[in-house]
Amino acid sequence: MTRSNTAPAARTLAISSTIDSRFDKPASGWRRRLFTVIFEADTRAGLLFDLALIAVIVASVLVVILDSVQSIREQWRPVFNALEWMFTILFTLEYIARLACVNKPLRYALSFYGVIDLLALLPTFLVALAPELAYLIDVRVLRLLRVFRIFKLSRYSVEYRALVSAVAASRRKITVFVGFVMLVVLVMGTLMYVVEGPQHGFTSIPVAIYWAISTMATVGFGDLVPKTDLGRAIASVMMLLGWGVLAVPTGIVTAEMARRGPDDDMAGPVALASRGVLAMTPPSAVAAPVRRLTPAARRRALAQHRRGGR
Repeated sequence: MTRSNTAPAARTLAISSTIDSRFDKPASGWRRRLFTVIFEADTRAGLLFDLALIAVIVASVLVVILDSVQSIREQWRPVFNALEWMFTILFTLEYIARLACVNKPLRYALSFYGVIDLLALLPTFLVALAPELAYLIDVRVLRLLRVFRIFKLSRYSVEYRALVSAVAASRRKITVFVGFVMLVVLVMGTLMYVVEGPQHGFTSIPVAIYWAISTMATVGFGDLVPKTDLGRAIASVMMLLGWGVLAVPTGIVTAEMARRGPDDDMAGPVALASRGVLAMTPPSAVAAPVRRLTPAARRRALAQHRRGGR
């Protein structure tokens, strides 16, 4: 049997064992069957469950978006309210089912996806059970929390898991880079405060740092503009530096994704996410990654092959 034929089975076994060990899959009974349907997509029932859940998530977020438009909300308010309760009940049943079919429900409740699942249903219950919250916080803030439902789709996205895995692997380089940017912003902001002064709007160092951040990010709101020639020269350097600053994080993450390659395992908690319709099964831990030869190594290998042929 070739490697291409055995790879999918090995990958399926790897992700299944990871999920089983993390949330403790039940040994038998209805809870094991429910676990297979909810957390796995190998069966027809699991596939249909994932498709239905994706459709409900997208529909619920669409309702939230339409509900924010005043003209549409006034006309369809009863329909939106009914749909919101329907979505909340469905997400509640899903959340309860996920907790019921694992032997370690607290571990799932405290996981990333467990928190997202809770945020998907919590706002509606908060407003319904405690109307007095309207006097403490705008109800719209609670309703906007429903947008967190869109994060429930992340467990089905290959690209999401690959990107987050690459960012996590590059976190040390990105941390050093962010520290460098903060240093530059602090120095340039302080320098601009000294050059321009309060008479030109730079009333304090924090205000000057705000200007430096907006300028380096190539946003430039225009509320603070240097008036002196030296200040404009500093602003020009900041704007040119901003282009390079924007390119560095992208290059770091892209290089990490290229280094890992499509056959490398995705480390971190993201790789432990459940599989779904749009999910890519992680590669087998048994298969060794393909070693990429540098041009110099390729030339040496070709020269040795020619000498051996003689």
